[in-house]
Amino acid sequence: MMVASSSTETSLSSVLLHIYKILYTAFGSQHWWPGDTPFEIMIGAILTQNTNWRNVSIAIDNIKRAGLMNPKRLLKQQKIVPDLIRPTGYYKVKSKRLVAFLEYFVERYDGDIKTMKKKKTDALRNELLSIPGIGQETADSILLYGAARPVFVIDAYTRRIFSRHHIFEYHQQYDEIRRLFEHNLPRSVQLYNEYHALLVRLGKEYCKKSEPLCIHCPLHNII
Repeated sequence: MMVASSSTETSLSSVLLHIYKILYTAFGSQHWWPGDTPFEIMIGAILTQNTNWRNVSIAIDNIKRAGLMNPKRLLKQQKIVPDLIRPTGYYKVKSKRLVAFLEYFVERYDGDIKTMKKKKTDALRNELLSIPGIGQETADSILLYGAARPVFVIDAYTRRIFSRHHIFEYHQQYDEIRRLFEHNLPRSVQLYNEYHALLVRLGKEYCKKSEPLCIHCPLHNII
C-alpha cells in the first residue's frame, strides 16, 4: 500500500485527484444516489445488495405506490415487505435486513433523519454495522448518501479498478482501502459521492470483471 512517507502520501493524493478529474471530464456528474428523500436512499442502499439498480427502482416504486415510503408505516406493514421488494432478488433475506434497519431507525431515532444526523459518524457507523445484514459497504453508503457524511464507499468496482492500476491489492482489508482514500483526499461529501459514482460508471462500462476494455478506458496508461 502506498503510504510509506509524506512524499508518497502527497504523490498518492495527486494520483487519486488526477483519476477523479479524468473520470469527471469523461463522464460528467452522475447525480447519484437517486432518491427523493434520505430515507428512500437508505432503503435503496440495503436493497441494492446483489442486484442491479433497475430491480431496486421497481421495488422502491412498489413501496411508494403502497404509500409506505415512511419508516413507521413501512415497519407496521412489515408482513408485506417481501412482496414489495421481490424484484430485488433474495427478497426473503433482504426483507429481514430491511425490517431490522427499520426497527433500529424507528426505535433509536423515531424514524427521523435529522435526529440520526446528530450522532457522530464513527458511533453511527458502529450502530449500522451492528444491524444484521448491514455490512461495511452498505453502512458507508447509508452514511455517505443518506446521512451526508464524508465516508468513502468501497465496492467491487473500486477494488477492481485500483488493483489493476497497482495502487492497492484487490483483497486488501475494507477499512484499509477506505482510509487510503479518506486520508489522501479532501474530506468532502460531494467529492466522495461523485468519485464513487464515477468509479461505478467506469467499472460497468470499461473496467469489467472479464474482458475489460482497457484500450478504450479513460484511465488507460495514466499511471
